[in-house]
Amino acid sequence: MNFGKMLGFSRSVKVSKCLLASPARRLAAPLQTQRCMRTSVRSLAYAKDLFLGKVNKSEVFPYPEISNEELEEINQFVPPVEKFFGEDVDSKKIDEEAHIPVETLAGLKALGLFGIQIPEEYGGLGLSNTMYARLGEITSMDGAIAVTLAAHQAIGLKGILMAGTDEQKAKYLPRLASGEHIAAFCLTEPGSGSDAASIQTRATLTEDGKHFLLNGSKIWISNGGLADIMTVFARTEVLDKDGQKKDKITAFIVEKAFGGVTSGKPEDKLGIRGSNTCEVTFEDTKVPVENVIGEVGGGFKIAMNILNSGRFSMGSASAGMIKRLIEMTAEYAGTRKQFNRKLADFGMIQEKFAIMAQSAFVMESMAYLTAGMMDRPGFPDCSVEAAMVKVFSSEGGWVCVSEALQVLGGVGYTKNYPFERYLRDCRILQIFEGTNEILRMYIALTGMQYAGKILTGKIKEMKKGNVGVVFEILGKKLKGSLGRNVDFGLTGKDGVVHPSLTESAKMFEQNVALFGSTVESLLYRYGKTIVDEQLVLKRVADTLINLYAMTAVLSRASRSISVGLRNHDDEVLLANTFCKEAYFKNNYWMTQLQKNSPENNDANLKKIAQAVLEKRAYTCSHPLDRTY
Repeated sequence: MNFGKMLGFSRSVKVSKCLLASPARRLAAPLQTQRCMRTSVRSLAYAKDLFLGKVNKSEVFPYPEISNEELEEINQFVPPVEKFFGEDVDSKKIDEEAHIPVETLAGLKALGLFGIQIPEEYGGLGLSNTMYARLGEITSMDGAIAVTLAAHQAIGLKGILMAGTDEQKAKYLPRLASGEHIAAFCLTEPGSGSDAASIQTRATLTEDGKHFLLNGSKIWISNGGLADIMTVFARTEVLDKDGQKKDKITAFIVEKAFGGVTSGKPEDKLGIRGSNTCEVTFEDTKVPVENVIGEVGGGFKIAMNILNSGRFSMGSASAGMIKRLIEMTAEYAGTRKQFNRKLADFGMIQEKFAIMAQSAFVMESMAYLTAGMMDRPGFPDCSVEAAMVKVFSSEGGWVCVSEALQVLGGVGYTKNYPFERYLRDCRILQIFEGTNEILRMYIALTGMQYAGKILTGKIKEMKKGNVGVVFEILGKKLKGSLGRNVDFGLTGKDGVVHPSLTESAKMFEQNVALFGSTVESLLYRYGKTIVDEQLVLKRVADTLINLYAMTAVLSRASRSISVGLRNHDDEVLLANTFCKEAYFKNNYWMTQLQKNSPENNDANLKKIAQAVLEKRAYTCSHPLDRTY
């Protein structure tokens, strides 16, 4: 074992703060008036423990449930929202005119959709993450509206909600909850995209110490031209413990009425065209010191906490979109005939519907499992789980929209039907709220760092002569070499997975055990240089995403059977089908991660990319070229 590399990783890994900043729990404390799941307080580390080859089944089994009161309440909210989107929202017009009509915004405000998670004491609905996800299924019927609402409350006002003072909440939240004021989140800059820590917008304290003067530009700001209230991140000068001056990021509540705030021309976008996206410029904008969110210099954690908290809802939103696509596409496939047979009778068309149904089922399962975790008392860190939901759902949604359009053929390609709009709208999901590439890095490195610290601790204990740790490590190695059956207690007499899912549970357990040993070997092999091995980290992240998805469907289907939900046999079929596919994918990816694996083609891929990037062009001669 290369202990030196492992210790080096634990001590020296300096991953970009954008990737590894974990939410500060103290920032979440003011949220404790919000409704929570009826369960005991737990400090969740489910996804992170998978990196150690461990399954904390008590954290994910049984599948989360909401109370009867909450269920009754959400069932009261859903029908009027569905009715509004079905009857009063003209998505075709919104897309064509690149604008959400005033009357549509008024209807959204009347339904309370601008204050879904704002506590009732401030005029909001005060709903839980689970209930927010359920409403998100409906609002996703129109991509532009979904983005407008999300930019307002999932990120725009979230800083006030999570880290604001009582005075800030009382001043701003009531009008934000009613929709009288609209919020925006201002982080991205021309020179700072995924690398959020490199922003250059600056806030300088005035001589009298009463205001900050804000100067700089923010780009790609959703609601930028509509917002009355903005959460803005800027560099400020602070003194460290040694009295040295340093630049640190601070979060501010900025009112457009402060002056010096200019919104640029709305961007002409591929999709979500009705949402407002523009550049916002601040020129000597005078911000009172009492409008600092949290502490001066503490803005980066706030920004990461905001972004981490909202990604999970993309799962329910994508699932809602896919379920509507299935309904629209199935009608066409069931009536359209070719070669004297309905399209629905052809195997390759059936495969597309199976892909869509399975994707929706997995996304839903992941989203509501994560929402349930987030709703537990104590506000555990579910940032890794939320990131996995975002990556899986955004990419799965893109595939499903493409498959649905393919079923309709040329008809789906026209603007007479909404499929092409769905295709354009959903492409942004892989880009905003953290690109999927950055999130894969975050997922993998967060877990690798967690595992590295624990394994390093064990190595230190072993070096001190701790016999118990020595036997633990040797026993683990011996079990692996003997190829003993893996058993995490998911099945059997005291198991938590229903017998009809036993084979899938066993495949999951085998994957987890292999994943733990694979992570350990990667840490020994690469040490701190693992941060530069992006293709390795991508496979680590993709394997973990599949493991979490397998967890979600096994837990959900087992619960559905136990409570006797209608069509639970369909859930079992979907869960078993997905788990089998995921099992073989995971095994292949982990095989590629083995040292000197013949299945790994990374070296060649890097050579190809380097040749193209050096030439800034395709490097091969044209097939019609000749040398004679």
